[in-house]
Amino acid sequence: MTRLMIYGATGYTGRMAAADANSAGLDLILAGRDETRLAELGRTLSVEHRRLALDDDTGVGAALRDVEVLLNCAGPFLRTADPLMRGAIRAGVHYLDIAAELDSYRLAETYDAQARATGVMLLPGSGGSVAMLGSLAGRAAERVGRPHTIRVALHVAGAMSRGSAISAHENLTAECLERVGGVLQTHEPGITTNFDFGSGSVPCFPVTLPDLVTLWRALRAPNIATFVHVSGSAFPTGDLDTLPDGPSTEEREANRYQASIEVTGAGGETVRAILDTVNGYSFTPLAAAEAARRVLAGEARPGFQTPAELFGNGFAETIADTTIQII
Repeated sequence: MTRLMIYGATGYTGRMAAADANSAGLDLILAGRDETRLAELGRTLSVEHRRLALDDDTGVGAALRDVEVLLNCAGPFLRTADPLMRGAIRAGVHYLDIAAELDSYRLAETYDAQARATGVMLLPGSGGSVAMLGSLAGRAAERVGRPHTIRVALHVAGAMSRGSAISAHENLTAECLERVGGVLQTHEPGITTNFDFGSGSVPCFPVTLPDLVTLWRALRAPNIATFVHVSGSAFPTGDLDTLPDGPSTEEREANRYQASIEVTGAGGETVRAILDTVNGYSFTPLAAAEAARRVLAGEARPGFQTPAELFGNGFAETIADTTIQII
């Protein structure tokens, strides 16, 4: 079996991931809840589609019968990750997603032992900020030996998609967390920290990002703090259901993403680095489709993995025109 199923294929990011996977020549199956929209997209891409209800374990297993890799692009992942991870483990199918929610990564930790026992890989964050920041941290950590402290900030620019806005609203972590001494602890949310994304220092506010889990797993740095700087119309307010499907091609092209990191080694040495890439809504489907292609080609390890661990610290730099600069 060398088939890729994309669940949530008719969503804003799912459609782009499906198009990228199809362009890469992958044997693709579209999946989701809306039969009409699936059939329309299936005709456009000339690929198979399957309606899939996540409240039916038997149906999930049947839908995955001839699939090797499942890519979940349907948020809120609070609703979709659990049934699809469980279904993938039962079916012996590698699971990938594009989640930006901490709870999805804690879920992968919970299912890690089961996945290892069945030879299944769980790779949440195969596209998106986890892939970006994992590569950035990995590149910086190469210069310090064993990392002791990581402080990393993501610059989110431009508009947010309707699905992402709803998902973020429903999955906001009540506590602002950081990792101290290897343990997640509450962090003061009101205190900003300055980071330089390449054009001078700007204030960034602390947030709970999944990299608190993934960077700990990949680099074992005991102290990790994550921040965000927002520009443009990201994180909208008001009636989220009235938002457009997602930013246009022109809006994405006008708003690139950056990330800035400071990694301090156990001996006190510090390295700073900056990542520059395309808009997150362009990067995510490209990276997810590339991750799926690599897993289908045999790059997989059982259990909970991170993109940088699995594919190497250079993974993000293979996507579009992403660059990482040590400063």
